[in-house]
Amino acid sequence: MAHDPKHEEHHANVDHAAMGIEHEHPTWSTYWKVALILTLITAVEVWVYYIPAFVASRAFVPSLLIMSAVKFFIVVAFYMHLRYDHKLFRVLFTAPLIIAMTTIVALLFLFGKLSARVGALS
Repeated sequence: MAHDPKHEEHHANVDHAAMGIEHEHPTWSTYWKVALILTLITAVEVWVYYIPAFVASRAFVPSLLIMSAVKFFIVVAFYMHLRYDHKLFRVLFTAPLIIAMTTIVALLFLFGKLSARVGALS
């Protein structure tokens, strides 16, 4: 493809903010707050591991999974800038993720101990 100076001039004069293409990016303060939240969640995860009564309870593993999922979504939203990207990119990331999570849960019901527990309850 040949070099076209008019093509470059056209793109140089485009007002991206007026077109709605530019997005607000997070400040350093936002990253600091997100890092603090992630650190607090990690501290809670480690703390609950050292409570023998909680480790023995049925809520231990689900609570760790929920806290890990929250941390995952925070990292994806802020550090991967998914929160500030176009909605299409969010859908392209979250739709396969939801399909994968649903598949894993279905396989746990099908082959795991979870199916034995559910079967024992009925």
